[in-house]
Amino acid sequence: MSAPRQLLAIVLLGLTLLLTTGQAWAAEPSPALPALSPADQQRADKLAHGLRCLVCQNQTLADSNAPLAHDMRNLIHAQLADGRSDAQIMRFFEDRYGDFVRYDPPFKPITWLLWLGPFALLALGFWVLLRTLKRRSGRRAPLTADERARAARFLDTGS
Repeated sequence: MSAPRQLLAIVLLGLTLLLTTGQAWAAEPSPALPALSPADQQRADKLAHGLRCLVCQNQTLADSNAPLAHDMRNLIHAQLADGRSDAQIMRFFEDRYGDFVRYDPPFKPITWLLWLGPFALLALGFWVLLRTLKRRSGRRAPLTADERARAARFLDTGS
């Protein structure tokens, strides 16, 4: 067997093992969690909708089926069962994963660019547009006598 074929076989075998192992992990049952009251279940849902799935990145924890999202929902559930407040739970996830984990990052100096950047780009684009339109609408100087004569010769002869 040639070297490229051996390498391809090894890569395919590795991918197969990785995929089947990942499926086995996803199929493992989560540890039994204590039941939550309806009010706490509502809080858990609200928190899960306010946190981003770190695997999917475009979905909330509540919407994601990723194993990590499932584990994070279990963490929310366990912390609510321990009597922690919503702010404490959010702080736990922010400390662990950074502000990115929140769907609505806080307005603080490190996130100012995130919040104000789109408005600054919009203002810059508007300024460039106005400046360009102003330049285009500027009056051009009238032709000199020499330029008129040259234009007349061009129009008469066609060259």
